Amino acid sequence: MSPGRCWARRILFALTLLALVDSAWPAALGGDDAPESIVVEDWGAQSIGHTGIPVGWEGQGWSRAKCDLRIETLTDRDVVRKVLHLVSDNDNCTIGKRVGKIDVREYPIFRWRWKAVTLPAGGDSRKAATDDQAVQVYLVFPRFPAAARSRIVGYVWDSTAPAGGVFGSASTRLVTYVIVRSGPTELGTWLAESRNVREDFRRIYGEEPGEAVEIVSIGIDSNDTRTRAESYVGELVFSRR
Repeated sequence: MSPGRCWARRILFALTLLALVDSAWPAALGGDDAPESIVVEDWGAQSIGHTGIPVGWEGQGWSRAKCDLRIETLTDRDVVRKVLHLVSDNDNCTIGKRVGKIDVREYPIFRWRWKAVTLPAGGDSRKAATDDQAVQVYLVFPRFPAAARSRIVGYVWDSTAPAGGVFGSASTRLVTYVIVRSGPTELGTWLAESRNVREDFRRIYGEEPGEAVEIVSIGIDSNDTRTRAESYVGELVFSRR
């Protein structure tokens, strides 16, 4: 895919995500009587074997049906949990969930579990022509006008770009990548991640977050490199500490 077409697709990605924000939501979650944590998704209410877009999530429109999303079970220390299994064959797909308004000044810690099985060969988030990742988790901070000013922080497992890197997407200025994991060393292993989103936001934008998180998105992408990718995602939770 040419860099121009890749850029256009990524703009569509951002616009489609932000188009989910079309409803009036209550004030941002927070305050003294608010819960200690907010569960975005633990897949518990999903039916085992469900394929396609999970209940309560919304899909993006550019997949060519070469993505497979499926609810499966994971047995960990005799505890059975439901998880989302993602497979991409020269395609990309993203699902987004509206979460109201989560104030990361009140809920700065974001935790999730994931496992990468197959990385897109040659993927490198630093270049538009190879902007593929086996698993992506995005937090969307909408600002008006959404298509021009919103901020999207993407936590990704990259094939090549070193872990710890923080940089703007080469495809759209709305997205900033945080490379949480890189390379094949920990393939096939469930990993529990924890990020202080408030600190990440201040590091990226040089200021306190003035907007709330309104969408959490999960994606898989392998079409720029024309390869295959596979991963799993477990629970996603915001907490006060």
